[in-house]
Amino acid sequence: MKALVTGAAGFIGSHLCEALLARGWQLAALDNFDEFYDPAIKRSNLKQCRDHRNFKLVEGDIRDRPLLESLLKDEDVDVLVHLAAKAGVRPSIADPLAYQDVNVAGTASLLEAARKHNLPKFIFSSSSSVYGNNKKIPFAESDNVDFPISPYAATKKAGELLCHTYCHLFGINITCLRFFTVYGPRQRPDLAIHKFTRLIEAGQPIPVFGDGSMSRDFTYIDDIIAGVLAAIDLCRGYHIYNLGESQPIVLRDLVAAIEKALAKKAVIDRQPLQPGDVNRTFADISLARKELGYNPSTDLAKGLESFVTWFRSDH
Repeated sequence: MKALVTGAAGFIGSHLCEALLARGWQLAALDNFDEFYDPAIKRSNLKQCRDHRNFKLVEGDIRDRPLLESLLKDEDVDVLVHLAAKAGVRPSIADPLAYQDVNVAGTASLLEAARKHNLPKFIFSSSSSVYGNNKKIPFAESDNVDFPISPYAATKKAGELLCHTYCHLFGINITCLRFFTVYGPRQRPDLAIHKFTRLIEAGQPIPVFGDGSMSRDFTYIDDIIAGVLAAIDLCRGYHIYNLGESQPIVLRDLVAAIEKALAKKAVIDRQPLQPGDVNRTFADISLARKELGYNPSTDLAKGLESFVTWFRSDH
């Protein structure tokens, strides 16, 4: 079996590449090494994959249509896992046109290439941000997601709609996965757990937006990868699944848990709430449990312990 993974050098992408190689898959790994954060970190993410005989790294952009045509023509791909995107809620407010260009037009380019080459399966990485400030909890896939509150969230909703269209018109089997705040070794340095850990370890203040009452459904990377692998195996028709832990953590409790994992106290820098930030996320994972066999098993304490061990060894 062969997969094309976009965004392969990122946090989730690099873990997925390792998991697929362990399964005996062949991989074409596409990444443009965007400078949203240090490209050297992304290259390091792939250090366990680079020399594997079944691994091929392709440096390029998902908006490069001739490149996509060439890849799908030459590589005989069984599944495309589309993880590449401009990431981040707050940066999307500062530069919404770039997010539309990469996340929407780029996804459309991939889907069109998939159509032309009769790709059997397409996995799209969506986000819990599509739920906006949904008043109903937990968030279910059947909920109305017509009210995103950031350009990033809007691009992920648009990607889901494009996927539905291509499944309906051209019969491509497509599964959209709504990830809920993924963390673990190699997490992006701008995300809360990584950022807080780095600052607390260095004795520097951590920025806490609002009163600390917002909550997130933090999901450990191993559980996410298990869900993605199941989605690849079972991709039929068009489906959307939440992949979360279904155990939301209040921000102040997250800080306390990181303090415990580090055995250090945090210095809190209170700041106002930021535009685009949702109040909470909380995944209803009953559909993923039923149809994918998804069963997250890493609680926050265990996940933070693994993250801190990685962080201290890596730094």
